[in-house]
Amino acid sequence: MKADEPAEKITQRILTAFFAAGLALVLAMAVTDLPEGVGLSGDAQESLKQSGVENSVTAVLLNFRGYDTLLEICVLLLSVLGVMTLTNGRIRRPEYSIDPLLHVLARVLVPLMVLVSGYLLYEGSYAPGGAFQAGAVLGSAIVLSRLAGLAAVEKFNRAFLVAAMLGFAVFLIIAVIPLAYGRNFIEYPPEYAGILIFTIEASLTISIAIILYSLFSGGSAIPSRSHPGGRKN
Repeated sequence: MKADEPAEKITQRILTAFFAAGLALVLAMAVTDLPEGVGLSGDAQESLKQSGVENSVTAVLLNFRGYDTLLEICVLLLSVLGVMTLTNGRIRRPEYSIDPLLHVLARVLVPLMVLVSGYLLYEGSYAPGGAFQAGAVLGSAIVLSRLAGLAAVEKFNRAFLVAAMLGFAVFLIIAVIPLAYGRNFIEYPPEYAGILIFTIEASLTISIAIILYSLFSGGSAIPSRSHPGGRKN
């Protein structure tokens, strides 16, 4: 907090911190008080062999509860389209000097982050990980690349829009194909379920990374309503 900051803002920050801490405490108590062996966890474990993966979370997200995940990526995609509409489809070049230390650090960290993202994607079939975690790490690597001046990613606006839609398009196509063979929507053939889920996760990883990066970069380029002349938020 700054010394000359108005008392009203300080009070708002303190109240927000108390509210966030209280909400975190309530959620932690709710999670720790959950009884074991209730709900649908038993059914999910029994059906895990037919899911195509060995991790129950991945099985639930991309097989048993695939509708929900498909809608989630759709909502994320719509949010990017909204940001691009407000910025006229362009992400501007950052207007600040590049810190030399950050530039050197990013040259080391970005390749490692890409490797970690690939590992999380692969590991998601067997253990905690998967597309959302891998996409978050990959998206962070892209953001860091931009902040450190490693790549002029602003040149790839159109390619980024296509990549952002890739995950939803692949997921939707794979979900619809079973209908042609008399199956239900998102009902994978058991013998191909593993490779189909990995294909979905790989495409979702790319899309989630681009979506997170686009929200970060595009959000900072939206003109302020109170200053329509172009001052950034």
